[in-house]
Amino acid sequence: MSDKHPIEITDEMRQAMDTAQRQGLQKDLRTLAANIRAATEGRYAGAEPEWQAGVEWTLLWIENTASQLTE
Repeated sequence: MSDKHPIEITDEMRQAMDTAQRQGLQKDLRTLAANIRAATEGRYAGAEPEWQAGVEWTLLWIENTASQLTE
Protein backbone atom coordinates (compact mmCIF):
# COMPACT_ATOMS: atom_id res chain seq x y z
CA MET A 1 0.00 0.00 0.00
CA SER A 2 1.29 3.44 -0.86
CA ASP A 3 1.06 6.40 1.50
CA LYS A 4 -0.07 8.52 -1.42
CA HIS A 5 -3.05 6.30 -2.20
CA PRO A 6 -4.25 4.59 1.00
CA ILE A 7 -6.93 1.98 0.54
CA GLU A 8 -9.66 1.72 3.11
CA ILE A 9 -11.24 -1.70 3.44
CA THR A 10 -14.88 -1.14 4.24
CA ASP A 11 -17.24 -3.43 6.11
CA GLU A 12 -19.00 -4.11 2.81
CA MET A 13 -15.71 -5.22 1.26
CA ARG A 14 -15.00 -7.51 4.21
CA GLN A 15 -18.49 -8.97 3.96
CA ALA A 16 -18.09 -9.54 0.22
CA MET A 17 -14.75 -11.31 0.79
CA ASP A 18 -16.30 -13.48 3.50
CA THR A 19 -19.24 -14.35 1.24
CA ALA A 20 -16.89 -15.27 -1.61
CA GLN A 21 -14.86 -17.51 0.69
CA ARG A 22 -17.98 -19.25 1.98
CA GLN A 23 -19.31 -19.77 -1.55
CA GLY A 24 -15.95 -21.19 -2.65
CA LEU A 25 -15.87 -23.58 0.29
CA GLN A 26 -19.47 -24.55 -0.36
CA LYS A 27 -18.64 -25.36 -3.99
CA ASP A 28 -15.59 -27.39 -2.90
CA LEU A 29 -17.66 -29.38 -0.40
CA ARG A 30 -20.33 -30.14 -2.97
CA THR A 31 -17.65 -31.24 -5.45
CA LEU A 32 -16.18 -33.50 -2.78
CA ALA A 33 -19.59 -35.05 -2.12
CA ALA A 34 -20.13 -35.62 -5.85
CA ASN A 35 -16.70 -37.24 -6.17
CA ILE A 36 -17.39 -39.53 -3.21
CA ARG A 37 -20.79 -40.43 -4.62
CA ALA A 38 -19.25 -41.25 -8.03
CA ALA A 39 -16.39 -43.25 -6.50
CA THR A 40 -18.72 -45.38 -4.38
CA GLU A 41 -21.42 -45.90 -7.00
CA GLY A 42 -21.88 -49.57 -7.73
CA ARG A 43 -19.74 -50.67 -4.78
CA TYR A 44 -22.65 -51.13 -2.39
CA ALA A 45 -23.58 -54.57 -3.70
CA GLY A 46 -20.70 -56.39 -2.02
CA ALA A 47 -20.18 -54.02 0.86
CA GLU A 48 -21.10 -54.35 4.49
CA PRO A 49 -24.31 -52.49 5.41
CA GLU A 50 -22.32 -50.36 7.87
CA TRP A 51 -20.05 -49.19 5.05
CA GLN A 52 -23.00 -48.02 2.99
CA ALA A 53 -24.53 -46.29 6.00
CA GLY A 54 -21.20 -44.60 6.74
CA VAL A 55 -20.90 -43.29 3.19
CA GLU A 56 -24.49 -42.02 3.21
CA TRP A 57 -23.97 -40.32 6.59
CA THR A 58 -20.78 -38.68 5.35
CA LEU A 59 -22.49 -37.38 2.21
CA LEU A 60 -25.37 -36.01 4.26
CA TRP A 61 -22.96 -34.30 6.67
CA ILE A 62 -21.02 -32.71 3.79
CA GLU A 63 -24.21 -31.45 2.13
CA ASN A 64 -25.58 -30.06 5.41
CA THR A 65 -22.30 -28.31 6.14
CA ALA A 66 -22.24 -26.80 2.64
CA SER A 67 -25.83 -25.57 3.04
CA GLN A 68 -25.09 -23.92 6.38
CA LEU A 69 -22.29 -21.84 4.88
CA THR A 70 -24.76 -19.57 3.07
CA GLU A 71 -27.60 -19.44 5.57
